[in-house]
Order: sequence, then C-alpha cells, then structure tokens
Amino acid sequence: MSEKPLNKILYVEDDQDIQTVAQIALEVVGSFSLITCSSGSAALQAIETGAIPDLLLLDVMMPSMDGPTTLAELRKLASTSQTPVIFMTAKVQTVELDYYKSLGAIGVIAKPFDPMELSEQVRALWNNSNSGGKGN
Repeated sequence: MSEKPLNKILYVEDDQDIQTVAQIALEVVGSFSLITCSSGSAALQAIETGAIPDLLLLDVMMPSMDGPTTLAELRKLASTSQTPVIFMTAKVQTVELDYYKSLGAIGVIAKPFDPMELSEQVRALWNNSNSGGKGN
C-alpha cells in the first residue's frame, strides 16, 4: 500500500500527438492532475514558477534537452530533487533500462503504450516504489 497518494504528475513529451493521447489517458482514465510540458526547458520553468509534482514522467528522446538531461536539471531544484521519475521511451533494451534505473527511475514505460493501460502502469510503478519494490 502506498504511503503517499499520487495526484499530480509533471509530464514532459515533445510529440504533440503522443502528449494529447497520454494526457487524455492520465487525466480522464487515471484521474490524475497533469502539468504538461513540451520540452525540458518548459518543465524547468514550470517547476521554477511553483509547480510541485508528485511524479516526473519524462520522454527520453526530445530535441535540445533529452529526458535524462531534463532529470539532471530537475534534480538541481529543491522541489524536485527527490521526486520519483518514470521514463517513457521506445528504447527499452536491457542496457538502456539499466541506464534509466541508474539515474534513479522507478520504472520505464515502453512506447508505444496502450492508452487504456497507461494510468495503471504509472500507478503500479508508483505503488511498487512506495512499498519498497524494485520497480518495473
């Protein structure tokens, strides 16, 4: 059982179509509150202007600032220095998964994802990390 409820997610995705599908899946199906950004720099700006998410959901491959770089910059900010992170990516080879976990990710969601299952995947990774599990 999770100690802290998951309500607000900072979601960073540069592809507008994927962003729209995930936003509907997470807000409508999962009933999460989303802060949606189209780039790493927009995510940093959202945090610097007061957004405080429970979870970071980051696309890996984005122009100018990829997901791992965005995470490194978010870790420098007090309000997101310890915020759990899940990466979303099509790059899910074992070595890549190991890399994301070495960055502190509680899990990785493979693209393409099933919009009807996305919120449950996020919730399962969240609950697993809060119960001391090792994630996905």
